[in-house]
Formats: sequence, structure tokens, C-alpha cells
Amino acid sequence: QVQLVESGGGLVQAGGSLRLSCKASGRTFSSDAMGWFRQAPGKEREFVAAIRGSDHSTYYADFVKGRFTISRDNAMNTVYLQMNNLKPEATAVYYCAAGGNYAITRQYGYGFWGQGTQVTVAS
Repeated sequence: QVQLVESGGGLVQAGGSLRLSCKASGRTFSSDAMGWFRQAPGKEREFVAAIRGSDHSTYYADFVKGRFTISRDNAMNTVYLQMNNLKPEATAVYYCAAGGNYAITRQYGYGFWGQGTQVTVAS
């Protein structure tokens, strides 16, 4: 059974940083893209960042603006999201996704999802 478990969320002041982790188990995703999405209260889930398994190419939403960095450790079957200079509008549940091979900036591009981790940025 495939499981994705996110960690690292929490409460942070505006301007602060958090590092999210997502560890996969049940299968290896080293050849597949992994990504992060987020869903704020009352809003639809949106793409944040993705990283390919083959060459570790990275993709970011425009609102990231160089403040977030996605990375992965294939040996650990884990993907990370380093978030710096956080703003209150970043408050959301952040979801890890895995198994992407196409349309990796879209939800339908992934076959596996984590349960999410809450990130709250206080102003």
C-alpha cells in the first residue's frame, strides 16, 4: 500500500521559514515526478512546485517568486519544500503528490496523494 506522509507544517510568523517533508512508502518514485499543492480555506487546491524524477528538473507556481525550493532524495523516497519569507497568504494545507509523469503542474497528473500538513503564517 502506497503512503505519502507529510511533515514540517506549523505556525510561523510572516517572513519566517518552514521546510516540509513528504516520505513515500510502498513503492519507489525515483523515476516519477513528485510535487506540492496547497489549498487555502474556501479556495481550490493549487499547484505550488514539482520536481521530475529523471533529471530533477523543477517547476514552480508564479507566486513562489524564488522564495520556495523543491528538492528530493530518491534514496529516502522523500521530497522536500523549503519555504522562505513566508507571507500570510501562504496559509493553507499543503499536500504532497507522487507518481507524476505528465501534466505535473496539474492535480490529475498524479496518482498518489498525502493527507496534507497545515501551514499557518501569522501577520
